[in-house]
Formats: sequence, C-alpha cells, structure tokens
Amino acid sequence: MECWHMSGAGNDFMVVDGRGQALRYAAMAVALCKKTGADGFMAVDTSDKGDFRLHFYNSDGSRGEMCGNGSRCICRFAYEKGIAPESMSVETDAGIVYGWRLGEEQYRVQLNNPGVLDLHRKGDIGYVELGCPGVPHGIVEVPGFTWADKEALKPRAEALRHDPAFPKGANINLYTFLDDTTVRVLTFERGVEDYTLACGTGCGSVASVLWTKGLLPGGVLRAENQGGTLQVTVEGTGGKVSRLLLEGPAQVLKVYQI
Repeated sequence: MECWHMSGAGNDFMVVDGRGQALRYAAMAVALCKKTGADGFMAVDTSDKGDFRLHFYNSDGSRGEMCGNGSRCICRFAYEKGIAPESMSVETDAGIVYGWRLGEEQYRVQLNNPGVLDLHRKGDIGYVELGCPGVPHGIVEVPGFTWADKEALKPRAEALRHDPAFPKGANINLYTFLDDTTVRVLTFERGVEDYTLACGTGCGSVASVLWTKGLLPGGVLRAENQGGTLQVTVEGTGGKVSRLLLEGPAQVLKVYQI
C-alpha cells in the first residue's frame, strides 16, 4: 500500500487510498505522522455526494472536520491516482469542497463558507467556523510581530487554544498586516498542539474576518505563512461571505510503501 507524504505550503500530511479497505484511521494517523513528523493524515474513500470522500485526522489521532491545505493535497493525490478529474468535488465532514488543478503543483479549492463568524467572541478576538459543523478558528491581531517572536507568543496562543470562549477548542491564528492586502499568519493548531508552517482554513478565516470588517475591499488576501504563501479570494454581498477560494502549492515529498 502506498502512502504519500505531501506538503501544502509546509503544512504536511500522510495520504493513503482507503477505498474498499477496513483501515483504523486514527491509529494509522498516529503511527504514520510519527514516521515523518507530519501534521496530519488523510484517506480517500468512496462517496455518493462527491468524486471522493476525505477522512482527515490530526497527528494525535483526533478527527478534524476539514483542512484547507490538506484539501489541495488530497485533490492532487486524487487527480494523479485517476480518482477524480481536474475539476472535482470532495465530501468532507464540514460539507462539499470543490477543487481545481491549476498546474502540476498548484491547486485551488473552494473552502466551506463560514457557518459561524463572530467578530468579537472574546473582546477583539474573532471566531470563525468554516462549514457546519466547521473547523474552529480564533482570529487574533498581533500588530508588528515577526517569526522571531513566535516562541514568546506561544503561551498566549496555547492558552487561547483551550479558552472557554471556544467550546470545541480552536486553532489560533495570529496575524499582522504587512501592507493593505498582505498579512503574516502564525497558527497554533489543535490536535497538533503546536504551530504548523501553514493553515489553509486559518488563512481563509482571517480573510473572512478582514473582509467582513471592511478591511479587504478588493477581496483578495495574500497570506504569508512560515511554510509559504497562500492566496485567499473572498466574494460576497451585504457583509455575508458567499464564496471563499484558497490557492497554493500541493507538493509530493516522498512516496512510502507501508
């Protein structure tokens, strides 16, 4: 059985084709992620709602609703395995996600629209869930931070990840503006319990908050993560997000036989 080690802007995953097989996904997630230090595990399954089904697990074996960077990677996996065409639909726990192949290593996905978007869940800290139920994200502006500040910021991020304001726990996304359309984003992820090099749904959540606040009038956000740059496009009317697109790399690092 093949297992692909894949990366979406530094956010890395172990990926298998689970169709027609009785696999213990949670246990596989823990074992395979330990092998490479990957952030998460994904398996393709059959679906009667999309081209295929995505099962997503964090590295600790906990199940996740969806993953933006993971979705781009699973779209490449499915395309190259002949499971789905260049334009595809993916069933996830958070709803249907649509994906498009733009090039060998470049993919775009349509993230789930916010099922919850609270600009003031805890003071000025926003809360977003993409999908229903959705991936939970706390959105925290930290003006002027740099990558060199990440260890100093970690205690605050870790405390917020478990804060009662976020009943499901939350990924905590720290951001600062670099210019009118560019932000630096640092995400502390539940299930990984540490920073990851990028978070696609996190960047989508940051973009949703900024657009809703009127701080992203053009609707296109460039999000610089430690592992790479992602682009988020927000569409909507009347302050309500109607379409959320995430574009970025989907790379194959190594293929293992397991």
